[in-house]
Amino acid sequence: MVHPSKKIIGEVSRELLNKKILVGVTASVSIYKSLDLVRALMRRGANVRVIMSKDSIRLINPMMFHWATGEEPVVSVGGEIEHVELAEEYDALVIAPSTANTISKLANGIADTSITLTALNFVGIKKPVILVPAMHLTMYEAPQFKENIEKLVKQGIEIISPEITRDVAHYPDIEYLSSYITSFLLRGKDLKGYKIVVTAGPTREYIDPVRFISNSSSGTMGVSIANEAYFRGADVILVHGPLSSSVKPYTKRIRVDTTQEMAENVEKLVRDEKYGIVILAGAPADFKPKNTASSKIDSHSEVPKVELETTPKISSKLSIYRPLLVGFSAETVNSDEELIEKAKMKKERHKFDIIVANNVKRKDIGFSSEYNEVIVIGNSFVRKLEKNYKTIIARELLDIVKYEVSRKV
Repeated sequence: MVHPSKKIIGEVSRELLNKKILVGVTASVSIYKSLDLVRALMRRGANVRVIMSKDSIRLINPMMFHWATGEEPVVSVGGEIEHVELAEEYDALVIAPSTANTISKLANGIADTSITLTALNFVGIKKPVILVPAMHLTMYEAPQFKENIEKLVKQGIEIISPEITRDVAHYPDIEYLSSYITSFLLRGKDLKGYKIVVTAGPTREYIDPVRFISNSSSGTMGVSIANEAYFRGADVILVHGPLSSSVKPYTKRIRVDTTQEMAENVEKLVRDEKYGIVILAGAPADFKPKNTASSKIDSHSEVPKVELETTPKISSKLSIYRPLLVGFSAETVNSDEELIEKAKMKKERHKFDIIVANNVKRKDIGFSSEYNEVIVIGNSFVRKLEKNYKTIIARELLDIVKYEVSRKV
């Protein structure tokens, strides 16, 4: 009989389908958050089992993890070869939360707990090990602890930094953590060394101080691309207008209001800081009022005549710096063929290396939706990315961008 908790596997996505993840929990008061983490990984398709340190059992009953995963947790590793078998059976080990004691022992090869013994076997057979530190900030910032972290990084162990709040290095947000783990397990740090600017969201062009021209873009596509690139090791800056996305941005970011501000900031990053990839996933306003009233227009007076002019095209300011330029084309069309035709014309007009086209006539994808379906057009290919979560479309798009960068080198 299938345990009821197994029914949630793949409930959100199938990204981690057939992945077997061992989650180690140690004696931090944040251990209760790992119940949510294991469920989040299962909802993305993973099979998850928990291994508990001896001291962690004093903080939470192993039955809770049995309930959460449908798998009996490992509560001790005895004199047999369970630690070897676990490393061979599971694809990755995530230790969350990871105490300073566990991290220090692992950095120095001390295998006197079930967690460190198992972790060393994962390292030995070169399977991914991810640590999520959680502790008081004073301990996290101690030089001895930082030295241990550096040792682990050199050994190829991935460290997901905690969320610093007041005097505590907190267990990170579950959505952030599960997204990071997913991207790392699927792609590793394959974008390390890349410098990427991503635009997201709409811009606003003001008629008066309180009224403006804009559009219904939420910014989800751009935020998803920036997050995915960041998880995969890229140096990413998100330049965004007002966001209404349910997906949180986790990268460095610059908030702008108008199309002119967006264009100026992107150009500065490419010109002065040598960002070599620009992904224009934002939806800047194409028109702006020729004149903006300095005070609010009285709605009881005559309806104002608003004369429009075009806003600057961000792409036109970038061609002289020769970055890899990815544009987006949101069209209202009746077929894929019409969408491809319009996108190709826009690609040539703006000298994009790649253009990503979607049909915003459809209500189930695009603006203000978690989903998208796009056609990606390069100089020598046309590829359709079927309807999926924007976070997954972002991963597939960055795979294409990475390949195109390798071809240009």
